[in-house]
Amino acid sequence: MAQEITARELAKLIANGQSVRLIDVRQVVENQLAALQDSVLIPLNDLPTRAAEIAIEPATLTIVYCHHGVRSQSAAEYLTRLGHVDIRSLAGGIDAWSCEVDPTVPRY
Repeated sequence: MAQEITARELAKLIANGQSVRLIDVRQVVENQLAALQDSVLIPLNDLPTRAAEIAIEPATLTIVYCHHGVRSQSAAEYLTRLGHVDIRSLAGGIDAWSCEVDPTVPRY
């Protein structure tokens, strides 16, 4: 099982200026409803053909997120198998972010 990060932990890292890369593995329509700033959309079903777009950068923490954290777990495990070493799944997904960090992010 891939490691997770909570929404509050992620918010603290961002606030402290830590280098993070956000990968959204939801579908396009979900991303249009709500998204985290500066995230890159690569839907889970496209990940096998687009994984090369995510450079392996040991100094950068990669956070994968979805709606509730299920798809992002799968994505993080897949990326780990490809050699990514500092990758986390956002526990509770964008819904947790909206509830715990930024209520201006729409819930759906």
